[in-house]
Amino acid sequence: MSITNETELTGMQQVSEAVAYTLKEMKAYARAGMSTKELDDYGAKILADFGAKSAPLLTYNFPGYTCISVGQEFCHGIPSENRILQEGDLINIDVSAELNGYWADNGASFVIGVDIHQHQKLVDASKDILNKAIANIKGGVKIADIGYLMETEAKKRGYRVIKNLAGHGVGKSLHEEPNEILNYRNKNDQRRFRKNTVIAIETFISTTSTYAEEENDGWTMTGNKSGYMAQHEHTILITDKKPVVLTRMNGISY
Repeated sequence: MSITNETELTGMQQVSEAVAYTLKEMKAYARAGMSTKELDDYGAKILADFGAKSAPLLTYNFPGYTCISVGQEFCHGIPSENRILQEGDLINIDVSAELNGYWADNGASFVIGVDIHQHQKLVDASKDILNKAIANIKGGVKIADIGYLMETEAKKRGYRVIKNLAGHGVGKSLHEEPNEILNYRNKNDQRRFRKNTVIAIETFISTTSTYAEEENDGWTMTGNKSGYMAQHEHTILITDKKPVVLTRMNGISY
């Protein structure tokens, strides 16, 4: 969406605070021995306390309040009583919600407990790449150039990017224009970021895969060449200088 007045800015700030605080608290609450369903229920209560509604549930009838992906699950993982978190697991939590007609989205990958499987390097790369992307986004910048930056930074670190997952506009609904804010340069994409618009910018940094494929449950996505993926996401307001990070409260980066 494009922010045109103070009421819209306040609405976006409020929903962004709700999703950011929920993500931050879910991260702090997650521990080995807990089911992903328990973690999801915890997040659902926090959203409800804000008066916010789960975006994936509201928009897609997703079987959970948040998306929780573990291990080699890349995204859209379904919370389950049978999925028990283990020490050293790579986990991703994606929290998006609606509040008073406004929508915001954020996510983070992190390691449960001690990093016994050496996932932290991938997590740190994803955070760093998101920071660099945000620092370079302003009105007039080519969307494809930010994709190029993200892929180049991933390659420097020995990683790849997922080519069929992307950031997107957000605000009056969960997914808006500009869609397809990719993690690589699409040479045919001549679009530019516009001042006063709101987007969800996110990384998809992978160890081996370049595409995400849907599993039999109809939701969960894994890599076409297996491996692991880290994702970090902020909802930001684009300006003619550095963006305003509306979900800064989540503490994941920036």
